Amino acid sequence: MKSRIFLYLFVFAALISLYLAISSSRRVKSSDLQLKNMEQKLDRLSDSLQDARLEVLDMQYFSLENNDDALVYYDHLRLENPSRYIADKLLETNEKKGDNPLIPYEGMENSFKINKIKILNHKWIIADFSDGKYWGELLINYELKDDLSVEFTLTDHLLYTRN
Repeated sequence: MKSRIFLYLFVFAALISLYLAISSSRRVKSSDLQLKNMEQKLDRLSDSLQDARLEVLDMQYFSLENNDDALVYYDHLRLENPSRYIADKLLETNEKKGDNPLIPYEGMENSFKINKIKILNHKWIIADFSDGKYWGELLINYELKDDLSVEFTLTDHLLYTRN
């Protein structure tokens, strides 16, 4: 009787160890597959991050901040951030009551105001304007003078039509 109990315990222990071996083998295979999937996902994300960085560099090409030749024009003024200064001066034109004086259209819903600004170089700005419903874009020439005043001249404009 005692020997049969040991035999049953031995068989039971053997079955448990067999189950644990098969279970751990499957778990290792599952972990390996999961690791491969994660590595592939990481590669795809790295590639898309690289593509995004290149796209950002392309978008920054026409930008005063990244144009050393254009920034040289403002070295003598000792401005910390010429782009921000010029953008602030352009946004100050929005403070006048009614439509912005640089926008050659009358606001239909509200007054037209400048929203977004992209300073291309030491002479040109492209800006977006809107009245809340209608919108358009401006191409503006500007001149930053030695007394830190800025003179804006509208070069071209367009107003998008609603369909």
